Amino acid sequence: MLDINKKLDVKEILKDLEHYTPKRHGWTWREKSDKQVYGPFEYTDMSTPLKQSIGIPAAQYFGGIDPQPNNTITTEIASGRFEDDIRRMRMAAWHGADHIMVIRTAGQSHFDGLIEGTPQGTGGVPISRKQVRAHRKALDLIEEEVGRPINYHSYVSGVAGPDVAVMLAEEGVNGAHQDPQYNVLYRNINMVRSFVDAAESKKVMTWADMVQIDGAHNANATAREAWKVMPELMVQHGINSLYSHKVGMPKANIALSTVPPTSAPAPNMKLDLPYAVALREIFSEYKMRAQMNTKYITSSSREATVTHVMNMLISRLTSADIQSTITPDEGRNVPWHMYNIEACDTAKQTLAGFDGLMDMVELKSEGYLRDMSRELKERAVLYLEEIIKVGGYFNAVEQGFFVDSGMYPERNGDGIGRKIDGGVGAGMIYERESDYFAPVTAHYGYNNVAQYDPNAVDNPSQLIDGCTLEKPEKIIFIDELDENDNVNTRMAESEKYRGDHGDSPFVKPEVQWLGDGVVQVEILLPIGLRAAQFAAIEFGKKMNLKDVEVIHIEAMHPSEGTRVQLKGVLDFDLDMRNVVIPPEPVVMSDDEIREEFDKYPVKIVAATVGEDEHSVGLREIIDIKHGGIEKYGCEVEYLGTSVPIEKLVDAAIELNANVILASTIISHDDVHYKNMKRIHEYAIEKGVRDKFVICAGGTQVTPEVARQNGMDEGFGRYDRGVNVATYIVNRRRELRGE
Repeated sequence: MLDINKKLDVKEILKDLEHYTPKRHGWTWREKSDKQVYGPFEYTDMSTPLKQSIGIPAAQYFGGIDPQPNNTITTEIASGRFEDDIRRMRMAAWHGADHIMVIRTAGQSHFDGLIEGTPQGTGGVPISRKQVRAHRKALDLIEEEVGRPINYHSYVSGVAGPDVAVMLAEEGVNGAHQDPQYNVLYRNINMVRSFVDAAESKKVMTWADMVQIDGAHNANATAREAWKVMPELMVQHGINSLYSHKVGMPKANIALSTVPPTSAPAPNMKLDLPYAVALREIFSEYKMRAQMNTKYITSSSREATVTHVMNMLISRLTSADIQSTITPDEGRNVPWHMYNIEACDTAKQTLAGFDGLMDMVELKSEGYLRDMSRELKERAVLYLEEIIKVGGYFNAVEQGFFVDSGMYPERNGDGIGRKIDGGVGAGMIYERESDYFAPVTAHYGYNNVAQYDPNAVDNPSQLIDGCTLEKPEKIIFIDELDENDNVNTRMAESEKYRGDHGDSPFVKPEVQWLGDGVVQVEILLPIGLRAAQFAAIEFGKKMNLKDVEVIHIEAMHPSEGTRVQLKGVLDFDLDMRNVVIPPEPVVMSDDEIREEFDKYPVKIVAATVGEDEHSVGLREIIDIKHGGIEKYGCEVEYLGTSVPIEKLVDAAIELNANVILASTIISHDDVHYKNMKRIHEYAIEKGVRDKFVICAGGTQVTPEVARQNGMDEGFGRYDRGVNVATYIVNRRRELRGE
């Protein structure tokens, strides 16, 4: 059982791993109902709440509620070090992810068998039994912590596809990508070999009750003009989906990996929504896994997040079952912990905000939307007819039909062509001998079992007292093979920050790996783009950052300003035993505050001062509607916004108040400092400073800053009425000498 107040102990996860078996097999969907209640709100498109979670930042205004959408939420992890991915999985689960997709290292498609040990990957994690088992063991603990099953996902493709499928089934993996067309088009694996392997793999996945996601969306990401390959995408989805079903996979476990093909500034909704509607109508019996567009993504996290939200509108309008959260830093190819979490929060926030949308709007049944959807379906049908006409799928691939950037039937001649007798693994398919024997539970095709025992035809492995799929004790677990490139060596290097049980006092910033020291710095320089790029690097070096890189740059104006985001390494750490952490503020109970205010009445004068027009924060501190200090029975005179300093203090004198509350949000030119100091000085000038408890608050105000500028106390972004009321009670007791 995990302790939420302690770091996850990766060493404990790896301990005795050779004897661990997963707690469950098969995919689990979220529990849905027509009605879910979170706090004061009733939802129609949400699922059951988590036992423990962290809501989006604005949840603090709504009692800390954390609505969980009825969509399964994906987070995709690809750091290269599985031991650090474990920690990221825990963070993601607390933010609502229940589909953990670990991206496989790119080169693994061409491995001709399973790899062992846990080498470090590039662009993903090398998928091995030890890595998969460690992840599933960790997730078994994490799902108990958050109170919801978590689906673990990997990839079944490449020339070792069937081997990988068996291993994933043995290790309790719940979902996987499997699409023979991906092998053919993007990894140049022989097409005959790929489809035969796919049949074996899909049969094993069916036994394990895995959800399968296809790879058709890769055509979208690869074609020169992605919005023109929509008919082809539909054809690819259809080929893989029906092939999977013919092998025996239930349609409820087959998911299309759908990607809106365009992105703003293109008029993407006019292109993307008809395509999504067409998919839903043709593939109504299958699941939809909605992924955001990455073809036109840049290094701007803001731009990526907007794309994500726009794509999720389509998800809600077309009832996607799984919502992917490609991280906002996808365009940088830097898998940072915090961006995985940010993407999960973006999904939650968006889908919660869209709750009940389809009860209020409907897609038009005629006009542009339906005309375009119908046209796309017609083009897809014609595409299939031409495939049949040229002799089938293999011939069509050889003639370059696929990933051609022309809108079918147009062709631009830039499609991916593969040879039927070419590619990796060509000529390696052999007809089974008549006495071939394969006593495997989930074996595909003829395996000659009947001649040994006719009763074993539907359960071949009973002839050997069960195979590894049924009896995990028969699995041979191989630990580490490489004495240098393994998890033990890597963890030893970061031991200072790990400790014996995840309890090291040493802390260093990180973005993907423990102790990597990487930080992000954002600056605006009043110069043009090209000059700013190199000037920013020099500023980073002067900040004592090492390995400084520009990870995003954009012009505010050709000459007036450039925004630059830097990445660099902060090459020092902190010993938390030497860090002074003030105690967390203690707040009084409502009854105690109310009793004190009854005994010693409080009159308050409050205002937003200077030329500041902000009122929301102060009203939340004051108003009974927001749980403000009025509920304790005190009298509050609110003067409004943009109130001169002198008027605030004079009003307090005139009304015989004993507390002054000043809100000062704007911080340009340090005006919030100046406002606080002027209130203090003016009260002294009037000879009344000792008659008032004077407090200031604002998003840039801290207690220390407020006291330095003459206030009795300061309150910041996360303080509420109860914090202010508690201070007033304690300060007045202090002034009375109690």
